[in-house]
Amino acid sequence: MIVARTTETAVPRDNPATSFDFPMADQRTSRPDLMDPALVAGLGSLELIARRIVDGFMQGLHRSPRKGFSVEFAEHRQYQPGDDLRYIDWKVLARSDRWMMKLNKEDTNLRATIVLDVSKSMDWTGSPTRLTKAGYAERLAAAVAYLLLHQRDAVGLIRFDDQIRSVVPPRARSIHWHRIIEALDDKGSGLGSDAPGGLMRAASMISRPGMVVLISDLLMDPVEVADTLKGLAAAGHHLTVLQIMDPAERDLGVTAVEAEFQDPESGQKLSATVPEVRDAYKTAVAESIDEWREHLSGAAASHEVVMTDQPFGMPLRRAFLNRQILP
Repeated sequence: MIVARTTETAVPRDNPATSFDFPMADQRTSRPDLMDPALVAGLGSLELIARRIVDGFMQGLHRSPRKGFSVEFAEHRQYQPGDDLRYIDWKVLARSDRWMMKLNKEDTNLRATIVLDVSKSMDWTGSPTRLTKAGYAERLAAAVAYLLLHQRDAVGLIRFDDQIRSVVPPRARSIHWHRIIEALDDKGSGLGSDAPGGLMRAASMISRPGMVVLISDLLMDPVEVADTLKGLAAAGHHLTVLQIMDPAERDLGVTAVEAEFQDPESGQKLSATVPEVRDAYKTAVAESIDEWREHLSGAAASHEVVMTDQPFGMPLRRAFLNRQILP
């Protein structure tokens, strides 16, 4: 499906730009994962933003769904609210007054790859007060990577448009975080979206069953993507697809009566009377989402639609907390 876009409302990608079922409004102001994404974008660098999002998200979690530690010691990490007190290293606490957890090799077995779409269609927003889809997706990818590294999982990154733009193999070392951030700061330059190529490259970097997270606006052929995902599922990989959408894409948020729409990847243009096509457009978008859900379900992949005006904590919670892969 190709979603038409008005050229007059698009803003540059570098222009920084809620609903969340959370009862305490004051926590929104102290937890970046619950704040308006456009406000979070002004908190600092991409690295700092991802750390703040994940720290806030972790504050909102209840007791860990993971049970038990293995016997063989691996290293320490700083205590986080909700950690099991049985695994605090009391000797370190007595010597240095630092609350440290003893980690063991059981927590290092997940290998994950984030596959990020940086094609031209992602470089768009329907409002100058919102992040572009690319800007939102980059911050979400950084948060996912930091969250996985936080729990000692190996994480890698693939960036693609009409070809592979970045390849960062999965690693669990703390220095690896900076390699991922550097790759995210590199901009894409292609027009189209070769998601199957990116997914296959991700699979080649994971030698055993792991996790693949596709972050994209999914303006591509669902059959090709689903067929590729089926191959990954057959190899035992856990698959999550986060579909990034701008609210104006879903509802055709154009105030003008007459407008010219342009596909940013193909360059095709179409003039239309907005009130006459709005209902048909919204129906087509809803049908497209349903089609993706059907294909992705058949590929054993979870699917979440993520709106660029929603807090980052929402997609993190839906995609990962329900799968019980958080610490």
